[in-house]
Amino acid sequence: MSRDVVVVGSANVDLVVEVPRRPGGGETLLGGDLQRLPGGKGANQAAAAARCGADAGIVACVGHDADGAFLRDRLSAAGVDTSTMIGVDGATGTAIIFLTPDGENSIVVSPGANAALDIERAEQHAAAWTGSRVLVLSLEIPAATAFRVAARAAACGTRVVLNAAPATRIAPETLRLCDPLIVNEHEARAALGDDTTDAAGLAVEDYERLAGRLREAGACSVVITLGPAGAVVAGGGAETPTRVAAHRVPVIDTTGAGDAFVGAVACELARGVDLVEAVRFATAVSAVSVQRVGAQASYADRAEVEAFIAARAETPGATATPR
Repeated sequence: MSRDVVVVGSANVDLVVEVPRRPGGGETLLGGDLQRLPGGKGANQAAAAARCGADAGIVACVGHDADGAFLRDRLSAAGVDTSTMIGVDGATGTAIIFLTPDGENSIVVSPGANAALDIERAEQHAAAWTGSRVLVLSLEIPAATAFRVAARAAACGTRVVLNAAPATRIAPETLRLCDPLIVNEHEARAALGDDTTDAAGLAVEDYERLAGRLREAGACSVVITLGPAGAVVAGGGAETPTRVAAHRVPVIDTTGAGDAFVGAVACELARGVDLVEAVRFATAVSAVSVQRVGAQASYADRAEVEAFIAARAETPGATATPR
């Protein structure tokens, strides 16, 4: 069965604790109540795509444990087909998240079962991702798997969206498959092998040039998300790098907002929307998500996002596209 969007990626249980600030070395802090929420970049992206109206599925590995069952249930509830999730020996992936009052977070991921998503296991469900309109990949699974899947899917005519996170250098042969490559400011520089230590100090114009460099290196199209500066889009109908502004909203929790953005872009591309307009819609999806706690738990359905867009049509703001 051909689907709009298939994600080959990670699935984690998020253990979230609200803290007054990030702890220093050797320091113990008292935090709020522990929350157990569904997460993982791949699962988040699939859930966001489904919430936006896409017929979405996911290929991911989870353990034969309560956490794996929890993730299957939560994804099914979001409208994602979980029939291609793979049970493996070992623990389901886990992310430990410290959430500060400004809505920012610090995250430590224990990959667990996600590390078992090798090429052989991904190939078990090749019919799902080679037959989809849009394939979404990120790098919380083995990079060799992601890059192999991208190459085979592209050869079958599937549009490949690569969210190159965590940051890593991307070989030209993989860049050429990306339509788009979605990265934040640090990941954008890492994709080209640049030093990322001073990335936060660069201006929007620098990222417009960087988007151009990524296209010159082979990427079919590029989206760089820039926090308060919005996003830069190159290719996909935007041959000159185009800035898309974000929305001014109160931020409660940024966890998973970038994944909401990626899933929403994939949904819109599968519907035939051009890349700039897909990014505009995705910016609204992520703006809604940061006003709530959690990743998948914060994702709105399409009707709510469209109501948000309509309500702000006469007074657009510009801040905080998630990284």
